[in-house]
Amino acid sequence: MIVHLLIWFVFAYVLQWFAPQLNQISFLGFPVGFYMAAQGSLFAFVIQLFVFVKQQDAIDRECGVAEAD
Repeated sequence: MIVHLLIWFVFAYVLQWFAPQLNQISFLGFPVGFYMAAQGSLFAFVIQLFVFVKQQDAIDRECGVAEAD
């Protein structure tokens, strides 16, 4: 859980704090700071959500409380 919270914190706050410095770099024609705020963080959160669901399902199966497929 702590790793998930750290990843969330980095993408939600840390990258945004450094947006002016990141804007000096370009990715697909957009400044990286803008890109991370508009798209990159959202992708990271969606990927993190799927990883968390998979991990939680494994925990549920291990404890015998998983839902039937």
